[in-house]
Amino acid sequence: MCFKEEITKRAKEITEKIVLYLPKEEGYQRTIFSAMNYSIVVGGKRIRPMLMKAVYDMFGGTSDSIYPFMAAIEMIHTYSLVHDDLPAMDNDEYRRGNKTTHAKYGEAMGILAGDALLNYAYEVAIGAFDVDSDNKDSVIRALKVLTQKAGVYGMVGGQVVDVESEKSPESVITREKLDFIYRLKTGALIEASMVIGAVLANASEEDITMVEQIASKIGLAFQIQDDILDVVSTFEELGKPIGSDEKNNKETYVTFEGIEKSREDLKKLTDEAIDMLHSFGKDDKFLEQLFVYLVYRNK
Repeated sequence: MCFKEEITKRAKEITEKIVLYLPKEEGYQRTIFSAMNYSIVVGGKRIRPMLMKAVYDMFGGTSDSIYPFMAAIEMIHTYSLVHDDLPAMDNDEYRRGNKTTHAKYGEAMGILAGDALLNYAYEVAIGAFDVDSDNKDSVIRALKVLTQKAGVYGMVGGQVVDVESEKSPESVITREKLDFIYRLKTGALIEASMVIGAVLANASEEDITMVEQIASKIGLAFQIQDDILDVVSTFEELGKPIGSDEKNNKETYVTFEGIEKSREDLKKLTDEAIDMLHSFGKDDKFLEQLFVYLVYRNK
């Protein structure tokens, strides 16, 4: 089996797990359930829960408590995309080759679907206590990581600076500010995914710190590739409009460094992350391949 097939297989298995946590589309509020479920199942590579599970496995985790957190991280990631696509944000009508949530259900329901996914993610993650009552301290720590990395000191904080930089003519994007945005807006959930995997597997403090550093490098490399693809890809490959950064006069890594330097930096970050991964001395073959797949993807 080639690695792409392995990714597809694991993504399918993860989706089957996540679907078990989704609400039934019934009752007076069934529209919101429908919009939530549509947002989740319409597509996605399930990269964040895949990273979480791979790190968990690498450190010898065996409990089913990982699954509520895998579902939760995908819900939080999806909510961020639902809100990112809204008219007040990027105003995109296509995501993953399909209509965005607000384009299908209306703007108001798009806002509510994002809100619902975020709140429901925490409901689902808390369910880990029922699964692994002997590992409560690790579950509490994992919840803390999840909430912080998704909030104002993580993804939301990065999005705030990004929005202010775009909407305010007085705000000037610098490389320092761009790095801050990328570290929080994109990197925070990748860090959360990998750190939670290590925490729930009861990895050492030193190893958890190293995992977070690795995730930070991969998160930045992932965003650099996203910027590159916005310039060189096609709608068919990307599944959403290309050139949106240029259309919105948005400063990116590519506008600061150019395509070639961006590709050089992407490779350097990835190589550094893989070297650090090898330092654990564990079975990390899948994670290494996943890193390469992520940062050299074409969509």
